[in-house]
Amino acid sequence: MTLKRVWIVAAVVWCLAGMCATPVWAEDTDVSRATLAGLQGVHVIVEEMQDNVRKYAKRFGLTQAQVQKDVEERLRRGGIRTVTGDEWLAVPGRPILYVNINTHETEKYWYAYDVKVELRQVVTLVSDPQVKTMAVTWSLNMTGQANIGTLDVIRQDTNILVERFVEAWKKAGRDQK
Repeated sequence: MTLKRVWIVAAVVWCLAGMCATPVWAEDTDVSRATLAGLQGVHVIVEEMQDNVRKYAKRFGLTQAQVQKDVEERLRRGGIRTVTGDEWLAVPGRPILYVNINTHETEKYWYAYDVKVELRQVVTLVSDPQVKTMAVTWSLNMTGQANIGTLDVIRQDTNILVERFVEAWKKAGRDQK
């Protein structure tokens, strides 16, 4: 490989690395876990998956309804109350556990996926305490690749992230005491 070609490849890699770097607004850290302390329950929202994978995913129990059921069951087993409707409106902070499974078909029957689990809640701006908005205060995601015969790995990864949320919730409660 010529020196010129090496420099071109290095420049392309450097540019791509710079474009992929994105800021992280919330994650599983001591600070983000502290935002879970004192919450009295969560409302669970699971987004519908894309059409490109939905028909295959159903065989593995990877449907919006099943993921919702899995998440709520794991939360209850972890001692976290799930709330809906008027009950959710009465919970301070109105916390929502948001689950999104995003897929992209990279080639026939192969899917890149990103599973995101976020805790969203009402927060107040320090600069203007009159302003309240919904914000992500805790989050984790997992990215991978699966084919139509291994889509169950997406459901497993979703369950792993929910378990990590339950652990963070419990740790926040212990640290508060």
